Amino acid sequence: MALRFQRLTRPAIRALQPGKKLAEHGITAERQKNGDVRFSVDIMADGQRIHRVIGRESEGITREQAERAIESFRTKAREGRLDLPTGRKVHRTFAEAGEDYLERIEHHPKHGRNLARKRQHIRQRLAPYFKNLRPNKLTDFAIAHYIRHRKAEGAAQATINRELSTLSHFLNRCHEWGWIKTKPKIDKGEEARKQIVILSESDKQPLMRAAFGDQDPLTWLFVAIAMGAGTRHSEILRLQWREIDFGSRRIYIGRAKAGQREQPMPPNLANRLQAEWDQLGEPTGYLFPTARADAKHPHRQDMAKQFKRTAERAKLDPAKVTPHILRHTAITELVKAGVDLPTIQKISGHKTLAMVLRYTQLSNEHVDRSVATLDSAFPRHDCTGITHGPERG
Repeated sequence: MALRFQRLTRPAIRALQPGKKLAEHGITAERQKNGDVRFSVDIMADGQRIHRVIGRESEGITREQAERAIESFRTKAREGRLDLPTGRKVHRTFAEAGEDYLERIEHHPKHGRNLARKRQHIRQRLAPYFKNLRPNKLTDFAIAHYIRHRKAEGAAQATINRELSTLSHFLNRCHEWGWIKTKPKIDKGEEARKQIVILSESDKQPLMRAAFGDQDPLTWLFVAIAMGAGTRHSEILRLQWREIDFGSRRIYIGRAKAGQREQPMPPNLANRLQAEWDQLGEPTGYLFPTARADAKHPHRQDMAKQFKRTAERAKLDPAKVTPHILRHTAITELVKAGVDLPTIQKISGHKTLAMVLRYTQLSNEHVDRSVATLDSAFPRHDCTGITHGPERG
């Protein structure tokens, strides 16, 4: 339906003096100093303010074109509402969607992993930055701008990448739940590789002895599995006795970064675990159950304190020797033994071969021994008499 104008009429527009303006129904006509008339619109559509300069009279712009622009803006706003989930009248802002996301994944067995870190990223970094931006309006450019913003604040690339991982997980869920139609591209930056620390052969036995001597009777079990199988800290604590097959020397890992897998065990570790299982009366529950009956989780959440005590008792630096060091050590030993990388990936549970390479450190001894095989190209006798080209003269 055409708008009816009482003030912003054609004669009134022609009579405008330089520097003066008329406004009606969200349309403003302003006579500029050079005599031209500029048309602009200022309206509310779908809860958002839209302010646009439509053009100038000298460019062929008229009041009617400003009217059509308003109708176009409102049509697009109505179309945007067609994508709204049932029961909602307006789109979620990023901050609102972030809180809904955290609430939905809180008790999800897969999506709720690392919830504390996701909550920190959403509430302290992502939501304060994107604020009222709708998730379906998030663009590659906006994400790239966020990365530049975080770098300007002095954040390390590794820190930014962790935040981008949370953003990616958030947007994947938004797409899965029908909140957005497409997901923008997220490019993570190259991280500086950290030097990987591993235990020396002379450190392993003192650490294991110290674990046996710890006041927590389960400390030795944790260290034995970490050292013998290279399993992640969280994976060890979630283990149940029913998931261990002593005959085939396999541990079933139901929840892991790269998906479920069967973790092989060396014979000595399998024998140790079976002896413990027999002594405990063949249990089926968690290897590391919580001691308190009112605990939130049925198994322990970390063994960091026990491991630190063990490292100190073994006269090792607890700042460097952490539970993850045992995983690095186990994977490195597989490399030194000449095991091919795809097999190591299967054992370690890494998502990609690139990650195996990143987390595996070759010892100088292993490199020297490998390169020494190239000596076969040279004759065994003395080569001092070999000439290096035709004589000149």
